[in-house]
Amino acid sequence: MALVTTSQQRRWQVDGKFFRLEDHRVVMQSVTYGPFAENENNLWPREMIEDFTAMRACGCNSIRIYRLPTRVLLDAAHAAGLAVWAGIAWAYGVNFRDEPRHLTAARVQLAEALRDLGSHPAWAGVYVANEVPSDMVRWMGVEVVRSALESLISLGKNLAPHLLFAYATYPSTEYLQPANADFCAFNVYLENEKNFDAYLARLHHIAGDRPLVIAEFGMDSHRNGVACQGQTLDWALRSMREHHCAGITIFSWTDRWWNHGKEVLDWEFGVTDRERNVKPALSVLRHHFLLEKVLPPSPLVSVIVCTRNGSTRIVACIESLLRLRGKVELIIVNDGSTDDTALLVHTMFPQVRLLNLTPSGLSAARNAGAAVAAGEILAYTDDDCVVDENWVIHLSEKFHQGSYDAVGGPNIPPATNALQKIIVIHAGGSAAHVMLDDHCAEHIPGCNLAVTAQAFQKIGGFDPQFRTAGDDVDFCWRLLDAGLRIGFAPTAFVWHCRRQNIIAYIRQQRGYGKAESLLITKHPHRFQRGQGASWQGCFYTGGPMRAVSDSIVYYGVMATASYQMGQSSMIQDRLHAHTPSWLHHLTRAVSYAAAYVRKFERMRGSKTLQKLLACPVRMKQKKFTTEQEPLIEFSHSSSFIRDRQHYLQTLLHQGWSAASSTDRFDLTKKNITLTIATEQSSNHLTRHWFRITGLADTSELRRWIELADIE
Repeated sequence: MALVTTSQQRRWQVDGKFFRLEDHRVVMQSVTYGPFAENENNLWPREMIEDFTAMRACGCNSIRIYRLPTRVLLDAAHAAGLAVWAGIAWAYGVNFRDEPRHLTAARVQLAEALRDLGSHPAWAGVYVANEVPSDMVRWMGVEVVRSALESLISLGKNLAPHLLFAYATYPSTEYLQPANADFCAFNVYLENEKNFDAYLARLHHIAGDRPLVIAEFGMDSHRNGVACQGQTLDWALRSMREHHCAGITIFSWTDRWWNHGKEVLDWEFGVTDRERNVKPALSVLRHHFLLEKVLPPSPLVSVIVCTRNGSTRIVACIESLLRLRGKVELIIVNDGSTDDTALLVHTMFPQVRLLNLTPSGLSAARNAGAAVAAGEILAYTDDDCVVDENWVIHLSEKFHQGSYDAVGGPNIPPATNALQKIIVIHAGGSAAHVMLDDHCAEHIPGCNLAVTAQAFQKIGGFDPQFRTAGDDVDFCWRLLDAGLRIGFAPTAFVWHCRRQNIIAYIRQQRGYGKAESLLITKHPHRFQRGQGASWQGCFYTGGPMRAVSDSIVYYGVMATASYQMGQSSMIQDRLHAHTPSWLHHLTRAVSYAAAYVRKFERMRGSKTLQKLLACPVRMKQKKFTTEQEPLIEFSHSSSFIRDRQHYLQTLLHQGWSAASSTDRFDLTKKNITLTIATEQSSNHLTRHWFRITGLADTSELRRWIELADIE
């Protein structure tokens, strides 16, 4: 039960890949503030009012702090018109797997703050942690850490469902993505414009169908100079705008801040100095935050929707099309409906062009729409979709940026509380895009597919033999075979309603299987014998790209890579760790059933299937062993300021060898493996954790560690 409720207050909400405040879309324009010394709390009110007023004048609409807020701070922010994105000051940099009191303390902090202040109108959301150290994530296990973060998010949503929750990760743990976070938040410090631009494209795919927020970006003027800091913020802010990030947070407002209880004196990331004197970076921030976005010129886009018996769906679809921004013409193709679809469109939407056909199939209907279209670009969606207001604009931008011949975007399922709809949304087999890299696609679903009229004519349009499904797969493959390029616009999204229940979903998957049998005949080189399509790219289903127990994580040698990515062996569902286990099992059962239905229909009538059905089923017994190598874990605390690199280098000189970039340990020697992790805390002692396998006696290793401490 929620502790706090709100009714008519202005609240930030997720709107697909963006945020919405009341009835208008808003970009989070934020700066970080603090943390400050504990004994400065009594001095904050005067400084906060001055700082917050200056922030608002520069175009900021929110601030990010690293502790839970006080009422004084929230009141000051509200008076200035700023939203507050708060953090929780808890020990997420230590081994909370073996010392759960730290996570418990975080839960208590969060619950008490939400009970006391959760209804305050200035409070917009919570970051439940910020950059859990990558070596500690590997030590505790990515699923353990993610589960802890998800538990905090679940607690927060239960107590204050009107607030938004996320975890601020960074490139060293880009694979650590809570499934129940409301948005994807990344701290990114890249000082090369080209690399930063490329990484933003990657982050959209990691975020999936959630908003992408750059939760920290900045430059140290102490080392680089104030002029370079301003120049860097200029191109970074421009790039974040061009990539349509839902949120931008600049680190930081002032050079004055504390870390682990100490004032940081050798870093100067602020857009103002310690005395609040303005740096050139503040003028850059003001320019970009106050800059009004002007719609770029775009060609005429013909939006084509094919429908058959869609009277219950078509009204919502057309109403969204009428809200589109940009130059568009709307064409509805009625493919022989036997209900009142045609009458509804004709009477309710006279400004829409309506084509009535005898039943011809989906591909023929799409071709008919293209035949009467006047646009340079043909944009297709389905009658069970509701398009975003900027859909056409973002598609057109992508065509212009990369000289693409076709462009697609995400299709996002609307939120629902209906059990069967939840299962269908999370089950496999739904429309998904396949990416060759961060920009070019191998496949884009027909519910969100745009193509130039020239490219459409070049390949001869859609193949009429695909009457209900498979048309988009064939279309994309023929585009690629013709040497044409397919791009992907991550923010050009449509809301796509999945099937209403499990029976309808299985029926849909059966249709997909029949379409695959046609595709096998037409494109045999794109299929493996007796299997499904052989894709060169990676599937993206809209869920956050996160590592699980069987994922391969590229840590770098001895886990020292600055950018560590994960790769999973199977497409993941969107259910998070705290979803009831029965729902996990039921969803997977439905997914497996759908996969078998697709395979059966794909192979129906083939000799392979006949042979398969004639063979008796033989179950292979899996052999299990209870033998395990000895595993010892211990910690070592040191008053010296040492990081794990010091111990690693020392042991390398003692005959140990570095592990590979995907191993979950750092060093190896004969049959022995060693993993090292260093906690990050405000404690005056630094604690290091050591995990050893294959060695029963660790006394010699402990001596080396103690000797390394004093070297």
